[in-house]
Amino acid sequence: MKTRREALKQSAVVAGLLASTGLFTEQTFAYSTDAFHAKTVADTVKALGAGAPTESKDITITGPDIAENGAVVPLGASTSLPGVKQVLILVEKNPAALVALFNVTDAVEANFSTRAKMGQSSDVYAVAIMNDGKALYAKKEVKVTLGGCGG
Repeated sequence: MKTRREALKQSAVVAGLLASTGLFTEQTFAYSTDAFHAKTVADTVKALGAGAPTESKDITITGPDIAENGAVVPLGASTSLPGVKQVLILVEKNPAALVALFNVTDAVEANFSTRAKMGQSSDVYAVAIMNDGKALYAKKEVKVTLGGCGG
């Protein structure tokens, strides 16, 4: 039986060989660096080619009301809407707002979770970018405390 390290090493070698043969399409590596450098929610959504975001009850954002450790804040985003192209998780007051971008197809349930670093209390957004270019969002305030004291 292979160790985890051996399996990862073999996977990396196979990926490298495939990349060198050109079997990966350009789309495999395509993403918008502008979106990852954007400072605001609106700029991020615009960089991804969507219209101005509008609030929706069909999008759900999850996270703690108070995060005692801003280094690892659990966040989640989900929607059951059809025609979702991407789901984003953004932290408004982070230096770069975009925390995570998930590409969605009809074969994927749009329900994602991750952990984010937050330096201060902020609104957190879940944005669903639809196939028709509309952007729908939900937001939640997450307070970050220092040393477990209220902020």
